[in-house]
Amino acid sequence: MSSTITPEARETKNTLFSVLSSHRRRYVLYACNQADGETTLSDVAEQVAAWEYDKPIAEITSKERKRVYTSIQQHHLSKLEDAGLISVDGDRLASTEKAKNLDVYLEVVPEETVPWSVYYLGLTVLGGVVLGFSYLGWLPDAISMGGVAAVLLVAYLISSLVHLQQSERVSLGSFDEETAAGDADNTE
Repeated sequence: MSSTITPEARETKNTLFSVLSSHRRRYVLYACNQADGETTLSDVAEQVAAWEYDKPIAEITSKERKRVYTSIQQHHLSKLEDAGLISVDGDRLASTEKAKNLDVYLEVVPEETVPWSVYYLGLTVLGGVVLGFSYLGWLPDAISMGGVAAVLLVAYLISSLVHLQQSERVSLGSFDEETAAGDADNTE
């Protein structure tokens, strides 16, 4: 597999980035992906309004729902459909396979999950604190600096391996290949 990005693939990625630049379109895609099949524009608009107004669907007013519904219908659906991310049939919406491969970018990180950058920062701060304690002579004699360094090194190694494994599981190579194949089909 070549590591060179073709102009067609670059244009496809630029189109996707442009389409995904709108938070409302990302919300629409996420809501469609959550539906596991077809859903309605009304249901999507209610869910998007709930996310945007940060309240349960039951508390969304008709004015809030209408505002989101109109915006999605008039501005966002055509862009999502043109990019091949959803199919629209009247009031029925469905995610395409292409959109399901983008789910990694659309998912919200659960509140109980710590982002990797924060995790690594915490590990570094912990190492710095232990090093500072050692420098000041505040570590008990039973704890050697070599032992602390070994524990931190093992922690970084295990963390890096887990991070690498998770990153590889979320490979976007298949998405690029499907996109290129879809573009080739469209040009025939």
